[in-house]
Amino acid sequence: MTTTDAPVTPAVEPVETPATTPADPAGSTHEVDVPALHDALLGRWPQWRSAARARAAEPEFWKDESLSMEAHRERVLAQCRAMAADPEHQTWLAFPERLGGGDAPGANLAGFEELAIADPSLQIKAGVQWGLFAAAILQLGTPEQQDRLLPGAMDLSVPGAFAMTETGHGSDVAALGTTATYDPDTQEFVIHTPFRAAWKDYLGNAAAHATAATVFARLVTGGVDYGVHCFYVPVRDASGEFLPGIGGDDDGLKGGLRGVDNGRLWFDHVRVPREDLLARYGQVAPDGTYTSSIDSPGRRFFTMLGSLVQGRVSLDGAAGVASRIGLAIATRYAAERRQFAAATPDDEVTLLDYATHRKRLIPRIAETYALGYAHEQLLDLFDDVFSGRGDTPQRREDLETLAAALKGTSTDFVLGTLQECREACGGAGFLTENRITSLRADMDVYATFEGDNTVLLQLVAKRLVGDCAKELGKQVRTGQGKAKFVVGRAVDAALHRTPLRRAAQTVSDAVTRPADGALFGVDDQRELLAGRVRAKVEAVALGMRPAQKADPVTAQRIFDRHQVAMIDAARSYAEKVRWDAFTAAVDATAHAGTRTVLGWLRDVYALTVIERDLGWFQASGRLSAGRARAVDAELDALLRRLRPHVLDLVDAWGLGDDHLRAAIATGAERTRQDEARAYYAKERAEGRMPVPEKSLRAAR
Repeated sequence: MTTTDAPVTPAVEPVETPATTPADPAGSTHEVDVPALHDALLGRWPQWRSAARARAAEPEFWKDESLSMEAHRERVLAQCRAMAADPEHQTWLAFPERLGGGDAPGANLAGFEELAIADPSLQIKAGVQWGLFAAAILQLGTPEQQDRLLPGAMDLSVPGAFAMTETGHGSDVAALGTTATYDPDTQEFVIHTPFRAAWKDYLGNAAAHATAATVFARLVTGGVDYGVHCFYVPVRDASGEFLPGIGGDDDGLKGGLRGVDNGRLWFDHVRVPREDLLARYGQVAPDGTYTSSIDSPGRRFFTMLGSLVQGRVSLDGAAGVASRIGLAIATRYAAERRQFAAATPDDEVTLLDYATHRKRLIPRIAETYALGYAHEQLLDLFDDVFSGRGDTPQRREDLETLAAALKGTSTDFVLGTLQECREACGGAGFLTENRITSLRADMDVYATFEGDNTVLLQLVAKRLVGDCAKELGKQVRTGQGKAKFVVGRAVDAALHRTPLRRAAQTVSDAVTRPADGALFGVDDQRELLAGRVRAKVEAVALGMRPAQKADPVTAQRIFDRHQVAMIDAARSYAEKVRWDAFTAAVDATAHAGTRTVLGWLRDVYALTVIERDLGWFQASGRLSAGRARAVDAELDALLRRLRPHVLDLVDAWGLGDDHLRAAIATGAERTRQDEARAYYAKERAEGRMPVPEKSLRAAR
């Protein structure tokens, strides 16, 4: 197998600031205050994020690539036990103070996300135990059930599984096949999986370690199906053997996360006491009478599932952490690795001084910053809701929408980023010692964890389209409103669907081009990105309106015609959310030099988003042909401007050698390059360098 470290580029221009680069703000030092930026990036709970990051730098928590699957599983279990025994009890932060916790849900997730630095298997194993199994008891149980069942889950004396997903129904939780039928004679629920597709599947801890599980099943009492509820069910005895009526399989070797013992569980008329229905949102009396504080079955179902949204929040954060690891490795390597002749005969060019390399790494650094800033806002919202300070139905719905939008796009972004980082490091990136391939394998399943990304974006789009449809409905209900709506649509068509706007842009760019050369300032970015979301959502809402009065078959056909457009609109929404968060962070930065550089980085993110959807912007009339062509030139100018600051931006993430643990990013490549340059310098100085054949031919 032959590998190369960078594409051959015929000629390399020196890195300098082109005339078209946006001008610096007056007084800018062009320097980044790295320590201050690092502190700002730690977010609202810096002490807990820093503590988790310090733990991830301890060798006993690192992933050992040499271990077998079985040994890796046992190592990760031991690591979780060590965390549970930590006197600081960081893993208990989300739990009630009365049980030794901290009642600090946001701080808990801020630290939990950093465990991916040590080993993604450790993060997921911890997430299964404390973020799913224990969290189900906390969020769905009554205070009495919390007091009785949480201590064992918290201290890991009861390893647990979160038994929601079934082989036949993953994201469609409402259609689960497992049933829990109440028997009033014994005051017990009978848990049963009636067919193979109803087996609980892909469950962390289920293959080997779990002694209990929170099992989601359809609650049936008095012949009525009250929908999916959660039950606490012991599954193994102290010796690790399945209890009567319970069986399961090991999912076996997976594409990644080999330290997590994923497996299957099935139940054959297993009886559990009535008291072990986690009864916060639904209760069954001894005689079998069902009651709930939420009358609507649909709203009750979504309330129960919404209480477990922290999994999506944490995966969004972990995707950002893994992106930072890959980009830090690839960028450090690119700043040291030299390849192909330079303008001078005595040295080669660093990879980061090639336009192609800047284009493949810096936009992803920019987007990773955008991910981080948006995630901090998501964490704030999560903490406000789950702490109870801002827990309203509207804010819960906002949290669910935002978590789905960000997780549904960030876990896709990290996979593309790690692949790009691998290729940017050539053959060295393919070596396990440099970590990128292993990290990508572990991150792969994040795209379907806690909801398949496509399904999550569909949920986001339904919320956006639903809100838009309500607004449209208000506008067309009255004669005046209908007239206003028609006029608004006509104005939009005149501006964007005819050549008028594009012609105006062409004239403006030619006659009144900004002095700094920038055609895409902050206001332009905001208009383009916000207008794109509005237009896409409105188009789907209008297209879906006939489905409201159609029969089910016709309604499904209409939905199918618009499903792809719905997903596209949801992605556009997520990108706009990140741009807003990035812009707010730039505006809040006090240090002039840092604010300037972050502003350029935000512009790179905006132009990257616009470039990805350039066809839509042109087809919809938002950009003229000339301005569309200018996107690439302006983006290239910004990448050149950012080149001297790239390492500062990466260093601000606070990832040291013990976090990266990749030879090419922690000194090995610099040593090789220094040795080679010293060798050739000495050979030239002492006159021992052979004469190139080309020079002999030229002399003839």
